[in-house]
Amino acid sequence: MTVINTKLSIPQKTLLEAFRLMATAKSMSELYEENFKLVSKYVHATSRGHEAIQLALGMQLLPQDYLFPYYRDDAMLLSIGMRPYELMLQLLAKRDDPFSGGRTYYAHPSLKDPNKPKIPHQSSATGMQAIPATGVALGFWYREARALTKDYPLEKPIVVCSLGDASMTEGEVSEAMQMAVLKKLPILYLVQDNGWDISASAAEVRAQSAAEYAAGFKGLETRSIHGNDFFACYETLREAIATMRRERRPFLVHAEVPLLNHHTSGVRKEWYRDDLEGHLLRDPFPLFWQYLMEDGIASEAQLQEINARAQAQVKADFEAAQQAEDPSPASLYLHDFAPTSVTEEKGQRQPAQGSEVVMVDCALHAVEELLQKYPECLMYGQDVGMRLGGVFREAATLAQKFGKERVFNTPIQEAFIIGSTVGMSAIGLKPIVEVQFADYIWPGLNQLFTEVSRSCYLSNGKWPVSCVIRVPVGAYGSGGPYHSSSVESVLSNIRGIKIVYPSNGADMKGLMKAAYHDPNPVVVLEHKGLYWSKVKGTEAAKVVEPDVDYIIPLGKARIALAASKDRAAHDNTLFVVTYGMGVHWALNAAKNYPGQIEILDLRCIAPLDEEAIYTGAEKHGRVLVITEEPVNSSFAQSIAARIQQQCFKFLDAPVTTIGAANLPAIPLSEVLEKEMLLSAEKVAVEMGKVLGF
Repeated sequence: MTVINTKLSIPQKTLLEAFRLMATAKSMSELYEENFKLVSKYVHATSRGHEAIQLALGMQLLPQDYLFPYYRDDAMLLSIGMRPYELMLQLLAKRDDPFSGGRTYYAHPSLKDPNKPKIPHQSSATGMQAIPATGVALGFWYREARALTKDYPLEKPIVVCSLGDASMTEGEVSEAMQMAVLKKLPILYLVQDNGWDISASAAEVRAQSAAEYAAGFKGLETRSIHGNDFFACYETLREAIATMRRERRPFLVHAEVPLLNHHTSGVRKEWYRDDLEGHLLRDPFPLFWQYLMEDGIASEAQLQEINARAQAQVKADFEAAQQAEDPSPASLYLHDFAPTSVTEEKGQRQPAQGSEVVMVDCALHAVEELLQKYPECLMYGQDVGMRLGGVFREAATLAQKFGKERVFNTPIQEAFIIGSTVGMSAIGLKPIVEVQFADYIWPGLNQLFTEVSRSCYLSNGKWPVSCVIRVPVGAYGSGGPYHSSSVESVLSNIRGIKIVYPSNGADMKGLMKAAYHDPNPVVVLEHKGLYWSKVKGTEAAKVVEPDVDYIIPLGKARIALAASKDRAAHDNTLFVVTYGMGVHWALNAAKNYPGQIEILDLRCIAPLDEEAIYTGAEKHGRVLVITEEPVNSSFAQSIAARIQQQCFKFLDAPVTTIGAANLPAIPLSEVLEKEMLLSAEKVAVEMGKVLGF
């Protein structure tokens, strides 16, 4: 534990500004408590007891830095230049809340101000923020390795991730720190340790302190300090920050602080705390007051005047914030996505001199063309690097052509692979990442749902996450229970992401390009059984490769097979809605009903081309929805429900949905796999049933 008794060469102006800010933060906390019934409408926490470490950090950050505060860091926000009034607008969920427009909690900031450190959106910051923050630092590592630093100021940028000590037990914190030391990233993990989770004490739930835990990460330099001592905090952080700007390596600073207020407004300290008197003895405010007087920095009268002015400002700002406008109901619908520039199909789908290639090569070539053209494009994931180029060869030769800093392997950590795209995107990079199998995506869903999908909406449009997440999916060749899953039903319930699911090489290339140019997160589901057209009946996935300019707007379905023009509407024809492998089952099954089948290949799960679905349903009156997933509670079943609701009066038969058997997993045995999954033969039988209704 670092203890600094001698006063350092901190300018008087800096010390007095720190005192003013500490008085302001303290006054805000006290005012909120005095007005508890009013402000507790929306849950909040304050920095009371943590002010010294927070101010010592924020006052040393620069506009080029990236900051990831946690929910108790309102003093830190004051120290980077935010006004009490601005913070109170978020406290009261007002329209002009500068962070979220009234969408998220107090001290949950997202800021893109040229004169302040940048704050990308993050969730409630109980450890999950460590991955997006480390993603920014990884982005700096990439830019510096590739000399993409023309916009750098004289002092290199750093990243700060602020954490409560209780969040250190989250596995995602470990994933972040692993990458920080592996790549020697310029990130500071600031851990504020007040000895509590909510009602669980550190002794109950933590085996060691944050600094002791961090010692296991070789290359993560640590410091432990009394976080209520402004001088110790300022000097320790000054040393760490200067080293990071110069040497580009990670630090962790563990600061022990008192918790002088409630956990949050909804969990009151008097309900369970038995250590309040001891924590009050460590209050940083009277300690700092005493230091300033003893060293002759300011007289008691001067400090009283500064404190009184701070109290008056806080009171005035609170009165003004109460009078501010609430959000309009119409604003609810803004910023779920950032607008995309890709709105129409362009380029040549079938060039006259083109050669036929398999689907996996269309994907590979699309990524290669993007890497050739855009230096901000990079790719990473498990086994995509130089030795293998992906377990399906979907990234083959890319690392050799573009370098190991640009196409590289990651550890086995799906949460980091997905969540780091938040940070990468925030500094202007365009990451293409890969989850090796859909079955492995589950550890990454927290990041996808909590951080990636909500960033644009909860930052009020400031921080959309532009990334491509490639996910090989589907059953193929007795892959068994951990290499065969389909996951679109889970993903389609995550609002704020887009999902594409091509059934052939041309769509793969056009959709991959559109996904890259989309400013929002796009998941590309790539069926393993269609990669090489080795599965019987999937020859149609192999196509003449489109040209380099080919691009398809997301959310536009395509007729894969048209019914005969000789048949009138509702003349015993069937409209099939499907995607992925289902397209090929349907194409082969349709040979049993010449001219009677029309197949719509959705191509995108989200956004969904509802117009094409409803137009086909109304035209034909009989609809079959096909999925590879088990049917119950599936995305496919939701399509059927929409058709039933929107097109009921046009239907000649109930909308039918077919898919795999409703079982927990796809078995390894070829016999059992065949029994569980659909086939062209099974689809043909169902087509006959609907046509014969």
